Amino acid sequence: MAQLYDNTVKKDRVLLAAVDTGAYDTAASLVELEELVKTADGEPVIRVVQKRPSYDKATCIGSGRLEEIAQLCTDNEIDRIIFDCELTATQIRNIEDVCGVFTIDRTMLILDIFASHAKTHEGRLQVEIAQNKYRLPRLAGMGLNLSRLGGGIGTRGPGETKLETDKRHIRARIASLTEELREIEKRRDLMRKRRKKDGVLTCAIVGYTNAGKSTLLNALTQAGVLSEDKLFATLETTSRAIELPDGRSVTLIDTVGFISRLPHNLVEAFKSTLEEAAQADVLIHVVDASDPSCEEQAAVTRKLLSELGCDGIPVVTVFNKCDKIAYAKSLKADAEEFEVLISAKTGEGLDAMLDAVARALPDSCVRCRLLLPFDKAGLLNTVRIDGKVFSEEYTAEGIEVDALIDRRIFYMFEEYKVNCVNNL
Repeated sequence: MAQLYDNTVKKDRVLLAAVDTGAYDTAASLVELEELVKTADGEPVIRVVQKRPSYDKATCIGSGRLEEIAQLCTDNEIDRIIFDCELTATQIRNIEDVCGVFTIDRTMLILDIFASHAKTHEGRLQVEIAQNKYRLPRLAGMGLNLSRLGGGIGTRGPGETKLETDKRHIRARIASLTEELREIEKRRDLMRKRRKKDGVLTCAIVGYTNAGKSTLLNALTQAGVLSEDKLFATLETTSRAIELPDGRSVTLIDTVGFISRLPHNLVEAFKSTLEEAAQADVLIHVVDASDPSCEEQAAVTRKLLSELGCDGIPVVTVFNKCDKIAYAKSLKADAEEFEVLISAKTGEGLDAMLDAVARALPDSCVRCRLLLPFDKAGLLNTVRIDGKVFSEEYTAEGIEVDALIDRRIFYMFEEYKVNCVNNL
């Protein structure tokens, strides 16, 4: 007799807890925390919020409210408690002692998501470094978190999981991983320098997590990058070349998404990846125009970009997902910015976006009509290598050429130009 098995994976039932001290918008942060839990394949069941002037040193939340949480966990079969702030090892231990439920904080949740989404060797190295750095000062005093090999939210990834883990061993592991990551960073830096030397123009696609960056890259280049309606669906950078309307080629670089209160250890671990934005010629800032918090999300992205040293780089602000709304909010832009309304999903506005990118790129090329003598026909090959030939026609006077020429070699063609269509 055939037996059917239920392959449905039971999701962790999660209680979300927050202490509202007035430091940030707790309600909006909890909405984001819910999305993070869903991304980690958890099921948000209950929210508990307490207003306090400051966090309780022993339990983060007040003792009375903690007793209430313990009862809610029992009544609703809660598997995980997740706090929307960073907890100390002592706070975690005390909360677990009262509630008897595995407890993690926002940072541990984000690290867990990164651990499950990291696919490349570099991505896994970055996540493990961040996890170990986060856990190192919390080894002493952590209860359920380190006393067992768990399953589910907050336990994934290559980090150490036993209470008796030696701190010296973890420090050695961090040092080893950091050295390995440094070698990868060297190769990435060499590639970056090679692109600069070869005059390759680069555009970094940046923005809040789940704003549609990977969807945009796929729409423009058919890159086949994983694109899901989840936070941090993409962690690794992907580069693809594309031709702009003015004829220039540019390399688009997809980057990891940002989020409010992004853990410091993650910023440090992913620094080499995020530096792609700091080295780009233009930033394409993707904003989810359908999100009510789009202005706040854009502000978070701008702040992180500034911390990464991206000030002064031209920015094209792209309001994505316009197919979901009747109108889009317009952000207050700086004078050097360009704003475009698009839908990466339907393709609406992509041509206007590429035109804005072309206008934002540095003045590096000249588009000209040339009349080359027949004995200078060899110069055509130079144009094809370092520029682009749009058309050529052989006439009695010579070869008429419509071409895009790099400014570095334009002196070779100065005497043959008929007129310049525009400077790029």
